[in-house]
Amino acid sequence: MAEASRWHLGGTPKPKLQYRKDVEIRTTLQELLLYLIFLINLCILTFGMVNPHMYYLNKVMSSLFLDTSVPGEERTNFKSIRSITDFWKFMEGPFLEGLYWDSWYNNESLYDLKNTSRIYYENILLGVPRVRQLKVRNNTCKVYSSFQSLMNECYDKYTSKNEDLSDFGLKSDSEWTYSAPNMSSPWHWGFVGIYRNGGYIFTLSKSKSETLNKFINLRLNSWITRSTRVVFIDFSLYNANVNLFCIIRLVAEFPATGGILTSWQFYSVKLLRYVSNYDYFIASCEITFCIFLIVFTTQEIQKIREFKSAYFQSIWNWLELLLLVLCFVAIVFNSYCNIQIFLLLGQLLKNTEIYSDFYFLAYWHIYYNNIIAITIFFAWIKIFKFINFNKTMSQLSSTLSRCMKDIVGFAIMFFIIFFAYAQLGFLVFGSQVDDFSTFQNSIFAQFRIVLGDFNFAGIQQANHILGPIYFITFIFFVFFVLLNMFLAIINDTYSEVKADYSIGRRPDFELGKMIKESYNNALEKLKLKKTQKDESKERKSEDLAEQARREGFDENEIQSAEKMKKWKERLEKKYYSTEIQDDYQPVTQQEFRDGTTRKCKMRFECLTKTK
Repeated sequence: MAEASRWHLGGTPKPKLQYRKDVEIRTTLQELLLYLIFLINLCILTFGMVNPHMYYLNKVMSSLFLDTSVPGEERTNFKSIRSITDFWKFMEGPFLEGLYWDSWYNNESLYDLKNTSRIYYENILLGVPRVRQLKVRNNTCKVYSSFQSLMNECYDKYTSKNEDLSDFGLKSDSEWTYSAPNMSSPWHWGFVGIYRNGGYIFTLSKSKSETLNKFINLRLNSWITRSTRVVFIDFSLYNANVNLFCIIRLVAEFPATGGILTSWQFYSVKLLRYVSNYDYFIASCEITFCIFLIVFTTQEIQKIREFKSAYFQSIWNWLELLLLVLCFVAIVFNSYCNIQIFLLLGQLLKNTEIYSDFYFLAYWHIYYNNIIAITIFFAWIKIFKFINFNKTMSQLSSTLSRCMKDIVGFAIMFFIIFFAYAQLGFLVFGSQVDDFSTFQNSIFAQFRIVLGDFNFAGIQQANHILGPIYFITFIFFVFFVLLNMFLAIINDTYSEVKADYSIGRRPDFELGKMIKESYNNALEKLKLKKTQKDESKERKSEDLAEQARREGFDENEIQSAEKMKKWKERLEKKYYSTEIQDDYQPVTQQEFRDGTTRKCKMRFECLTKTK
């Protein structure tokens, strides 16, 4: 019956609604503070894995092995290799000189530590470098009948099905015999193919002269042939000064078209995680991260049990689930990397005369860093869930939600035109312009055109007629028409939302207002700020005094009236209890005006009587 009467009277009473509202805001504020602690911990954890020296170590090694030219040929370095002759010049010149540092700059003996090279005097060469190649079989492609008299050999591009597994050449050492791939090793994604492990492998010597003789012997016996599709050069370094491993891979691809395409990978990673006191602090942050993850997972499970299917209707809940999944994946990757490092690091460092395959460890460590980077990205995005109660952020979210249907319709029309131009550019310019060499490159090139980065000269040179037509029409339709339509959709929707907010159609509460009120209350309790009642009283007395001045009363009368009011307030405060209801009401502007007017009339009557 009480519920029915309450419904009849208009629903839940206002005090209860206000209480629920305050509880909801207070709960949101507590969740925000807890999440900020989690986010700070995650930032410390992620930035603790990154060392500024990683960039400098990569830069030093890349300049040594990529930019150093062949003596007497300034333009021949690893980046500029275009033929097999250039490749052997690099191997016997800059690569050999950069790999073996066995003496000081004044030709004194550098170190006598198991004959280990110290690159730039600070970086220990771990084990010995490894060189391997992958080949394809003959007749993996078909020669047209009219050309079979001119060419009876055909080597297709590299695939695992086309790979040559037979021995060749001298068939004596490991570089001439095929080695089966290790199934646990990752594949390499190159420019023109995806390559697996294994192949024809040989390791270098600790001696510089022996390695040089090895290269000369391989070159003279044609170790690289027409069937060669890729050559990998792998080696690893360790710098004890900054506790970083640098895993280096130089790749020379031999496409079926001829020539050489070079690429490289420099991975500076911290495999020895816990060495200094700061590392142990990062370990404590990792434990705190796991505790937070357990708490958040428990909360989300409780919410799913409570709201069931309604839980999945909120996009913020989906973001929460995605964040939890990424956190668990990051923990799995971190555990796997630590276990592998614990198991393999000792074995890799035990024998310095063989190749130490740190590429496997670096590969998974890089993947772990990528997972952490994506996790912290979505962790920052989640903050919008809490600041959405702010007026500005609420306007932004309302604008995006309102115009979502229009944006989806616009996106369909935009990408139809965009992909049509991308395919046109790929078919017309793909064989001559690098930006349009593949369909994916054409898409990225068009995004760059929208941002003002384009190669019009290359397009025009590829096709003097279709090039300018393609460029002008693309700029007109995509840049001037479609992008301005997109901005118009956003602007119109934002104007509607702002108009609704101006007439009072806004959320019932704002988190920013709650924080501001809590801040003001704290200052009032610390007596660093006057209460609102005192400020309203002062403001009211100032308004009365200003109105009295406008009506002609002099300052003495106004000051005497204010003194009288303050004297009366002190008496009431001293002799009346706050628990007793007092009939006295504060003097209003009308009463003040009436009282002062009556006082002036009495004074005027007294003056006339005396006269």
